[in-house]
Amino acid sequence: MLKDKNSSAIVAVSDIARAREFYEGKLGLEITDESMGDVLTFRTGATFLTAYVSEFAGTNRANAVTWDCGDEIDAIVSDLEARNVAFEHYPDIGRLEGNVHVAGEAKLVWLKDPDGNILHLLSM
Repeated sequence: MLKDKNSSAIVAVSDIARAREFYEGKLGLEITDESMGDVLTFRTGATFLTAYVSEFAGTNRANAVTWDCGDEIDAIVSDLEARNVAFEHYPDIGRLEGNVHVAGEAKLVWLKDPDGNILHLLSM
């Protein structure tokens, strides 16, 4: 059933214009659909991320979206740093090298969107 189907991420936001500025302007995602008013769909690789207006925006305290960045993680982090994206640091996870947590072979990065949704970048 679902094991052969693509999945996508969906995040609740409080302000669709502010979400657009962040996801399109800061993260560089391409909008694929904005026809539904308070809903934006962005392309992320072969999948999609949907942002929609909700009174529950930012209430999730776990990872909302994860990207597997592979060998490009350092370049992606550098680009995000140049765009003044703020990063989250978790002192109990690996050792911190700049904004990248290194835990064995894994490189892990966290940031939040304007509503506090936790976004996670990784390279394993």
